[in-house]
Amino acid sequence: MNNYPYPEEFYPLADALIYAGKVIDNKGWVPATSGNFSARLSDGTIAITVSGKHKGQLHHADIMLIDAQGNALDGKVPSAETLLHVQLYQRFTDVNAVLHPHSLNSTLISRKGKKKITLKNYELLKAFSGITTHESRMIVPIFENDQNIARLSEQVELYMNEHDEIYAYLLAGHGLYTWGSSVIETLRYLEALDFLFACELQARRG
Repeated sequence: MNNYPYPEEFYPLADALIYAGKVIDNKGWVPATSGNFSARLSDGTIAITVSGKHKGQLHHADIMLIDAQGNALDGKVPSAETLLHVQLYQRFTDVNAVLHPHSLNSTLISRKGKKKITLKNYELLKAFSGITTHESRMIVPIFENDQNIARLSEQVELYMNEHDEIYAYLLAGHGLYTWGSSVIETLRYLEALDFLFACELQARRG
């Protein structure tokens, strides 16, 4: 529905997601139509990329609005992985953006047959809010990819119930999810994680 009355707040968030798409695409992290991005409005509704669009070529029409449960409000079709975004917003009241690219490094490191990646003693860990020293350790869990997104989101929720300080997770052979208080902060997390994954991959080849 092209005449849906989006709130004024929707448009700067849509612009931020469009900007994120260009940055992420320029890094080669969203080949073809992969990935999905979202940002939360102050009323709890969520601006999210529609299904099947190239993330480096987004326009306002490619960003839609869903409610807090993931239901479309404007007649468009959201990403197939919408419930993974919804799970994060429902769990974390301070999360206002979720970015999911399919970068080469995140895809490769997720296929090593492990359940988690441990990142420790890296200076770049200080890119994450709340981490103030390189003498830190971050666990990035890896979940098996699943076409049943409702089931997958439940697995993520169960894991988070038992673990603290989670900044991101990987889907095996698929890609990375990370989140933050804004689109810009979440972009920073993506850049830091991709560099750290590259470090880990290089170290394992040595």
